[in-house]
Amino acid sequence: MSVDFSWSPRSGDWGDALRTAVPLFRWAPWFGLVLGGFGVVVLFLGMTWAGVFGIALGVIIIALVPVGTAVNFHNHPLAAKTVTGTADEHSLRMAVGDAARSELAWAELPSWSETPRVFVLRTATSAMYAVPHRAFQGADDVDRFRSLLVARVGPAA
Repeated sequence: MSVDFSWSPRSGDWGDALRTAVPLFRWAPWFGLVLGGFGVVVLFLGMTWAGVFGIALGVIIIALVPVGTAVNFHNHPLAAKTVTGTADEHSLRMAVGDAARSELAWAELPSWSETPRVFVLRTATSAMYAVPHRAFQGADDVDRFRSLLVARVGPAA
């Protein structure tokens, strides 16, 4: 059984993958909200500069995750190029035109997870791959890819 897929990457794909795999990206917005909330409390206690500072820092922290992801995505030389791939019983193969090719044996992927929009494939190193659901022709292909992941890597983390 093999599954073919193809997609044009979007910044949101990277954002989903980072929020799933990197705790800092997942918790930063919550930290920003708490800091901003403390800023509002301090502001109402009459400490204007400290309150404004806390609110401003909270807004900056909340904005850093999506803005930083979008900037990194747009500055990446291969980010806007179409990715094609095939997954079968032996490995996962992906290519970005003639510029980059990778083949990963399933043993090189210790874990994977899934968000409502993407599959996040993690390697033994810090590398990860985000394969969006829209890369597949239909729901059957998404299910076959998920089945391959469960059979070859294990259940979602």
